Amino acid sequence: MSTTCLYRKRNVRIGLYRGSMTHEDPWWEPPVAGTEAEHLVGALDRLRATFRWKADDLDTEGLRARVGASTLTLGGLLKHLAFVEDHMSGPRLSGAPLGPPWDAVDWAADPGWDFTSAAADRPEDLYALYDAAVERSRARVGEALAAGGPGRLVHLAWPDGRRLSLRRLICDVIEEYGRHTGHADLLREAVDGVTGEDPPPGWRPVSGAAPGGPVSSRFSSR
Repeated sequence: MSTTCLYRKRNVRIGLYRGSMTHEDPWWEPPVAGTEAEHLVGALDRLRATFRWKADDLDTEGLRARVGASTLTLGGLLKHLAFVEDHMSGPRLSGAPLGPPWDAVDWAADPGWDFTSAAADRPEDLYALYDAAVERSRARVGEALAAGGPGRLVHLAWPDGRRLSLRRLICDVIEEYGRHTGHADLLREAVDGVTGEDPPPGWRPVSGAAPGGPVSSRFSSR
């Protein structure tokens, strides 16, 4: 049986997927039976935490490591998902323009800049960039949910004029994280053998400027 399956079974045995949530449950665990907004944000925060754990506490070599013919790196994923967070919670959510470093990029000339430019960044800068983007995104989306709920329309629209709901916007980011967290699983195992589906109990980010859990600033309350 894989390490991932063993870890999930252990979580079930200790009750993380049974009964009511308690203050002792991991801060990244979604509610057992919350509102729609709480489940959307909870699912996204669990993926954020899992990805951050898989990318955490690495040096330059670790963040630049590749697997096989793929050009993906954990550093590139940190920078790309920072962009995803800022793009989702800025231009797509409200129409607000992107700030630095994204506003100085010629995306037409280099559409993969967020992935490739990470090789020149220091680990501490990549972690700080990602952590800050997540906090901005969490705050902006939380305000939008509080003001209009998941069904409110956002700025982003299809060419025919149909505007997306906040629900759809969050689901798109959940899908993006699901894909890249799978990439992070493979990359991290190749770097130092770390495997597992969930962060270990009590985990907090070691590197960067992460606040150690988003409970205080999160939209959903448990």
